[in-house]
Amino acid sequence: MALTGAPAFSHIYVFTDATAKDIWLKDTILALISSTKSTVVSFFMTSTGGRKRRSVTASFNDYRDLALASGGQAIHVTKGNLPEATDIILDTSTSALVTVLQRSRSSGSETFTFLLDESLRNITLYITGSQMTFTISNPAGVSQSNTQLSGGLGTIQSVGNLWRIRLDDDKQTGAWKIQMASAQPYTLKVTGQNTITFIYDFVDAFKGPHPGYAPITGRPQAGRPAMLLLSVMGREGPASVKVGEVGLIPVSRAGPVSKGSTTDMGNGDILVTVDAVPQGEFVVILTGTDSVSGSQFQRQSTTQMSISKVIVTAVADGSVEPGQTLSIPFSVMTEGSGGPCSINARNDKEFPMTFPMNVPLTTGQYANATLTITPPKDTPSGTGVTLTIMAKTSASTDSNYAVLRLSVVTKITDFVRPTCKVDRVAADDCPTDVSQCASFRWNLFTKLTDGKGTGIDRITLRQGDGVLSHDALTHLDIEASYNASCCSQIVEIVAVDKVGNVGTCFFSIAPPTIAPPVGPAPTVPAGGPPPLSLARPLWVSCLLLAAWMARS
Repeated sequence: MALTGAPAFSHIYVFTDATAKDIWLKDTILALISSTKSTVVSFFMTSTGGRKRRSVTASFNDYRDLALASGGQAIHVTKGNLPEATDIILDTSTSALVTVLQRSRSSGSETFTFLLDESLRNITLYITGSQMTFTISNPAGVSQSNTQLSGGLGTIQSVGNLWRIRLDDDKQTGAWKIQMASAQPYTLKVTGQNTITFIYDFVDAFKGPHPGYAPITGRPQAGRPAMLLLSVMGREGPASVKVGEVGLIPVSRAGPVSKGSTTDMGNGDILVTVDAVPQGEFVVILTGTDSVSGSQFQRQSTTQMSISKVIVTAVADGSVEPGQTLSIPFSVMTEGSGGPCSINARNDKEFPMTFPMNVPLTTGQYANATLTITPPKDTPSGTGVTLTIMAKTSASTDSNYAVLRLSVVTKITDFVRPTCKVDRVAADDCPTDVSQCASFRWNLFTKLTDGKGTGIDRITLRQGDGVLSHDALTHLDIEASYNASCCSQIVEIVAVDKVGNVGTCFFSIAPPTIAPPVGPAPTVPAGGPPPLSLARPLWVSCLLLAAWMARS
């Protein structure tokens, strides 16, 4: 629900003290993480005893998989020391947060290097794991180990399985190192605050009258080059950043960067083509030079991606009516071995759906199928639905997905605005002398109706300082009354029906103002003023006389 309800690139924090009761949602959640590029940080809390260690370990591994896939952390703490671990929320909820390095390993010893540029602030390292040692070294060779909680490079805080290392503000720019040694799985992440960053999408090229590149849903296809479209931001706009290398790097194993060829598309957009995509999970890494400070920088994406031999495509028109069934055709293909392919689909509103549980696949050929979704009749118009279709081959763990976003929209057939009919006006008590109006009141009685429309949703005053009252809006014909001081002589009532059509009812007890007729200016004979003719209105004769006197 958080992944579908929050904007993309959000930080989502999960607090739980229980094992997962809906583990079948794991593949769907992994697909949504890849689609939204949101980061999940899990706080798994346990009591001091009374729970089987095997159950706790299995459940924590599930949360760790989700956190790792999103570039987050899975933090295992007791309920008593949870407050000490939540500093990570303050760290990650800050603005302009960037990732410099992200790695995970099952165990072993390894040295990781990372670049810190001059403009980075609030640099923090996060390590999750147990039974480990580490040593951090700056470019000048100054080191600090995990046993030195306050040393020459920063401050180390340890709680549960989380190590949080905040580097001092007077850190040195350049290449840093951290030596890791652990007998258990661990993760490493280096973050800081800076406006030099990037966002990206895997894209496919399309042709036609207006050729270009469109983002793909799901994982990139195996066996072909991967294309990415990056948008790079700098401290003073895209022009203040000079992009060096862009590539894909494995996260959970040692391996070289699969470098890509870059094409500058203008306005900070960079098209990257990677011919040799790494196997397994990988992230995007970018290096370059900050033209403002002249220092080199390094940035990584957080969401892990992988290639797949399975392709899932689905098309929907984007909307469905309450109580109506929408059919969504989708297709599945594999470049791997054929055979049965399992299908799993879910939506975040738990609307009823039908779809085939399995489809037979032949290598290189699309298998077509249909999914139906039916929102209940009482679903409010405007409800958003996120639908995920997962396809997994039976011969391996290879899978892919498609994510669709639909809207439940009530079909509008009412285009007629509400009408108003004045039944009676009681204004005889209002004096002709306006200086005495405050002591008297007048009433208006009217009837409003939406005819055969959807019904009136609300009735309000647009003009008038009086009191408006009306029958219940459930009535077809609604009687309304208005009571006001005789000093407030104008009223305008507005009625809006349930689909937004607006009708107005205007009434005034003010005496009409007679304006002179508009016409050509009168002419005065040269011999003198014209005689005052009884055939003319008196005001015309006066006007002619005044014009003659002004001329004389």
